[in-house]
Amino acid sequence: MSSSTTSAPPPGTQDPPPTPPPRRRTRSPSPTGWRRALRKDWQLYSLAVLPLLFFLVFRYLPMIGNVIAFRRFEPGGSILGEYWVGLRYVEMFLSDPTFWQVFRNTLWIGGLTLLFCFPVPIVLALLLNEVRRRSLRRFVQSVSYLPHFLSIVIVAGITMQMLATDGPVNHVLGWFGHDPVRFIQEPDWFRAIYVGSEIWQTAGWGTILYLAALTTIDEDLYEAARIDGANRWRQIWHVTLPGIRPTMITLLILNIGTFLAVGFEKVLLLYNPLTYPTADVISTYLYRTGVESNSFSYAAAIGLFEAVIGLVLITSANQLSRRTVGTSLW
Repeated sequence: MSSSTTSAPPPGTQDPPPTPPPRRRTRSPSPTGWRRALRKDWQLYSLAVLPLLFFLVFRYLPMIGNVIAFRRFEPGGSILGEYWVGLRYVEMFLSDPTFWQVFRNTLWIGGLTLLFCFPVPIVLALLLNEVRRRSLRRFVQSVSYLPHFLSIVIVAGITMQMLATDGPVNHVLGWFGHDPVRFIQEPDWFRAIYVGSEIWQTAGWGTILYLAALTTIDEDLYEAARIDGANRWRQIWHVTLPGIRPTMITLLILNIGTFLAVGFEKVLLLYNPLTYPTADVISTYLYRTGVESNSFSYAAAIGLFEAVIGLVLITSANQLSRRTVGTSLW
């Protein structure tokens, strides 16, 4: 009876012993994305500290004062009002016929300003874009930008001197046998005067953004349009205007948001008691009611109403723009 024996493998041919799996090192949790970005670019983020403080101190903290629209405020008393009165001041201005006249004037002036002042910079930018002589373009830009750097007091003074009874405009009318017109004292002329001075002061400055947007349009699009036989007008309609449409929509939404915030300083400098029926707007009415008459709670209620309407307008315009053209602020 034979027994089988297993021979041992020759030395050096044995399988190496299995190595144990490596131990996983426990890593400390990595900082989140905003912390990592803050550590990396803290110098750039530090530049935003002062603007944020400005908005906090001069924009958000004063919102606490809106509480006096629902509280009785007396000069010399508590800064947040003496006692709660609810919606008393809201009911007061809603039933005040003077307020609704002022509200209609604000709608008229704001609507005319938006209708005429918004498209003029677009047209001026398109015309400047077609000018080939660089010297002529720079001259037109400088002349159109200059009124923006003038103080509103100076603009109002120039307007009143030009339209005075013995001013240059009435002198020109006198050459044609027309009697002098009291432009500044006539209520029917105030809206045209305000909108005209606003166009003169803001049209040139408003072209800067549109000229910057025009530089981002690809020249190949114009070349393709010319190959297809498009003339200059068709190139503007099909290439230029779609190229600057996001900028146009953004500025339109911002202008709609400030629709009721008609220029307080210019209206205050140009109007007078004779032109109140067409010139008095919400901001000037608030000034007379709150500062001159010391009715701070009543003025705060009207200002809060104006702010709510502005918020609704800019939100609605943003949603409408997003659904129709696909461009919005947020």
